[in-house]
Amino acid sequence: MPVNILFIGDIVGSPGRQALVRELHRLVDHHRVDLVVANGENSAGGFGITEETAKELFSLGIDVLTSGNHIWDKRESFSFIGREERLVRPANYPPGTVGRGSTVVRTAGGVPVGILNLEGRVFMNNLDCPFRAADQEIERLRESTPLIFVDFHAEATSEKIALGWYLDGKASAVVGTHTHVQTADERILPGGTAYITDAGMTGSFDSVIGVRKELAVERFVTQMPVRFEVAKKDVRLNGVVIGVDPASGRALSIERISLICS
Repeated sequence: MPVNILFIGDIVGSPGRQALVRELHRLVDHHRVDLVVANGENSAGGFGITEETAKELFSLGIDVLTSGNHIWDKRESFSFIGREERLVRPANYPPGTVGRGSTVVRTAGGVPVGILNLEGRVFMNNLDCPFRAADQEIERLRESTPLIFVDFHAEATSEKIALGWYLDGKASAVVGTHTHVQTADERILPGGTAYITDAGMTGSFDSVIGVRKELAVERFVTQMPVRFEVAKKDVRLNGVVIGVDPASGRALSIERISLICS
């Protein structure tokens, strides 16, 4: 039997969290999900994550939270990031950065799964190389399990696709996040790695990637600082379900999820 991993695209604010309250258990039952992973870096007010919001998401049934460049937006959460093993930040931050870039968790059936988080460098922060960081982390994770799931938080589609090909046969899945727009290029690469350029967003689609659209438009038109606020209408849940052979770590299936929640 395959191990089914449900990945939830970037959760944006309270509308995204409420979508999970309504839909997560149904999704888990329908797809016979063994492990739930979600990107939670925008779950607290649309920017960052707090201990309170993380615990709320764990209580809903999420097993591991990944993140990205907004992981540091809530300074009061640094201590929590450092001690919570179910929350990972990009592994290619410099040595000594608080938190962990990967973790190993077990499904209810006892199957170990490695979760690795990476951040892109194109149009983003000047970090260590995500490709070399992936090699190092995957080598270490493979001592515990052949099932390795990668959340690549990156802006450029070219960088995401390149990492997918680079890790083909090394990781069970490479799933892109950060742009909040779900792509329609899900596939299993020749070496057995499930891939999608972006899993999408769980939040308001009456928005500009989760932000109230009139505020985002004002920012683009005026080029002046604007205080962004999370939008609340037309809430949807985006993600993917990936089936993996537990013996080999090769992906067997990948299915996009897009649900209208309000």
